[in-house]
Amino acid sequence: MIKIVGVINYIVVIFLNAFTDLGHKIIIQNTIFKVYDSDMQVVLTAIVNALILLPFILVFSPSGFLADRFPKNKIMEYSSVFAVVITLGITYSYYHGLFLLAFAMTFLLALQSAIYGPAKYGYIKELVGIKYISSGNAAIQAATTVAILGGIIFYTVLFEGMYSEDLQTEAEILQAIAPLGWLLVGGSTVEWFFASRLPNKMKEASSRNFKLKRYLSGAYLRKNLKTITRKREIFDAIIALSLFWSISQVVLAIFGEYAKSNLGVTNTIYVQGVMALAGIGIVVGSIIASKLSKHFINMGLVGVGAVGISVVVLFVPFTTSMGTMAFLFTLFGIFSGFLMVPLNARVQYLSSRVHLGTILAGNNFIQNIFMVSFLILTTIFAYNGMDTEVLFYLMSLVGLYLSYRVLQRYLVDTFWAVMKIIGSLRHNYHYVGLENVPKEGAALLISNHVSWLDWILIQLPIKRHINYMMEKDIYNWRVFHLFFKKGGAIPISPKGFKDAFREAHQRLKKGSLVGIFAEGAISYDGSLGEFHRGYELIGSDYNGSIIPIFIDDGVFGSVFARAKPKIQKSFFRRRVITIYYGEPLSPDTSAKELQLVIQNMKEKYEIK
Repeated sequence: MIKIVGVINYIVVIFLNAFTDLGHKIIIQNTIFKVYDSDMQVVLTAIVNALILLPFILVFSPSGFLADRFPKNKIMEYSSVFAVVITLGITYSYYHGLFLLAFAMTFLLALQSAIYGPAKYGYIKELVGIKYISSGNAAIQAATTVAILGGIIFYTVLFEGMYSEDLQTEAEILQAIAPLGWLLVGGSTVEWFFASRLPNKMKEASSRNFKLKRYLSGAYLRKNLKTITRKREIFDAIIALSLFWSISQVVLAIFGEYAKSNLGVTNTIYVQGVMALAGIGIVVGSIIASKLSKHFINMGLVGVGAVGISVVVLFVPFTTSMGTMAFLFTLFGIFSGFLMVPLNARVQYLSSRVHLGTILAGNNFIQNIFMVSFLILTTIFAYNGMDTEVLFYLMSLVGLYLSYRVLQRYLVDTFWAVMKIIGSLRHNYHYVGLENVPKEGAALLISNHVSWLDWILIQLPIKRHINYMMEKDIYNWRVFHLFFKKGGAIPISPKGFKDAFREAHQRLKKGSLVGIFAEGAISYDGSLGEFHRGYELIGSDYNGSIIPIFIDDGVFGSVFARAKPKIQKSFFRRRVITIYYGEPLSPDTSAKELQLVIQNMKEKYEIK
C-alpha cells in the first residue's frame, strides 16, 4: 500500500492536520487546568470539546456536498490554506493575551476540520482501493493518533517549560506561551505544501449544485439523513461509532479533574501523558486490526473492542495508582483501535461512490450530535456537583449498551475474532488458494483432519461462515453451544446422520458453505486416513462444487494434535501452519477420488 503514489503525502497531511488542531486545544485546556479548579474546570473543558464538535453538526450538508462534488485532494489543499490563516489569528490572540478570542478560535479551527473531514476519509477508498481499505483506515487512524499523542506530549512539555507559578490569569499564561503559536502556523504551512501534491483520484465529476435556500430550510439535512439510513448496516455502524466517541469524550473531559481531586496529581504532563497512552494503544490496536483484517474486514474485532472498552472504563474508578491508570488507558486505546478500524472501513466499503462524501459527513454529524449531547450532560452533572467517579460508572453502562448492540449483529464474527487473536499468539498462518473458495454460492469444503483446531484454521481467512458438520456431543458443549448454534453448525450422530446430511443438502441448495472432515477422526500419525462415504449422501444436485483442503503438519506436536513427532518444536517459537485450498471439484466426486486428490496435494506441498 505504501508504494501507491500519494499515500506518503496523504499520511503526512493527516498527521499535520491533527497535530495542529490538537496543539491549540491542549494549550487552551492546560490554561484552564492552571487557572480553574473542580466543577468549573470540568465545565470549561467540556465547552472546549463542544466548540470542536459543533462545526461537524453545522456543516453536515455542505461538507458532504463538497466531498461528492469536487476532487477530495483539492478540498484538503484549500482547507490547509484556511488553517494557515486561522493559526495566524490564534498566534495574534496569544501575544495579546486575548483568552476569549483564542477560546473562540477553537471553533474556527474545528470548522476547517469539519469541512475537511468527509473528503479526508473518503479519499482513503479512492487512493488505495477496496483491496487495502482496512490497511488504509488503520494507517490513517494510526497517523491521526500518533499526531494526537505527539501533540499532547509536545505542546504540554513546552507549555510547562514556559509556565511559572507567578502567572495568575489566562492572559498572562497566553502571553508567556505565545511563541507556540508560530509552531501552529508552521505546521499548517507544511500541511498545505504536502496537500497541494496529492493526486486527483476522482473518476467522474459530479454536476450537482448547492442551493443555500435548501440548506437553510433543512431540505438537504432531511435528504442526507435518508441517504445514511438507507442501508441498515451503515447506520448501525455509525451509531456504534457515535456511542464509542461519546464515551471517549466524557472520559477525556473528566479525567483531568478526577486525577487532581482523587489522585492528587497537579502536573499537566502526568495527566496528559496518561491520556496520551490511549493514543499509543490506538496505534497498536489499529495495526493489529489491520493484520487481522488481511483477508476481509474483520467485524468481529468490533465486538472485542466494545466489550474491552466497557470493562476498562468500569475499572478506572477502582484505580488509585497512576501506573495502573496508564495501563488501563493503553488498553482503552487498543480496544478503540479494534472498534474504529473495521467500522470505518465497513462504512466506506458499503457506501457508493456518488454518496460517499455525504455518508461520511453524516457519520461526522451523528457522531458529533452524540458527543455534544454527552458533553452537555457532563457539564450539567459537574455544575450540580456530581462526582466524576459516578460519571465513569455511567460511561461503563453506555459501554455495555454499545456491546449489546454490536454483539447482536456480530456475535459469531466476535467468536471467530477471539479465536484468531488467541491463535495468532502461538501460530503464524499461511493460506494458499483462497481464491478457490467462492465469494458467493454453495460449496462443500472437505479437509484432512490433523487437530482439534482444524475447523478454526479453515474458517479464519474466509469471511463467509462455514456450516460445519460436527459430532452432536461436541455441538452441545456448554461453553461453545451458543456460538455453534448461531454459526449454523450441523450436529450429527449415529442415530440421526440421515437428518444431518439432509440438513446439509438443504443449506447447500440455499447457497451456503458446508464443511466436513471425511476421515471422521483426528490422525494419530499424520498420514491420511480413509475417507468415509457419508458425505456422498448429501446429494450432488446443488449449484456448487467441492473444495478439497489440505492442512499441513505445522500443528503436529501441539496439545491440540494427536500426532507427536520425535523432534518437538520449541514452545517459545510460533508454529507455522499452512492451509491449502484446492481447485473446485464436481459435487459428485466420490470419497475415493477426493481422498486421492488430497493425497496428491499432501505429497505435492510436502515436497516443497
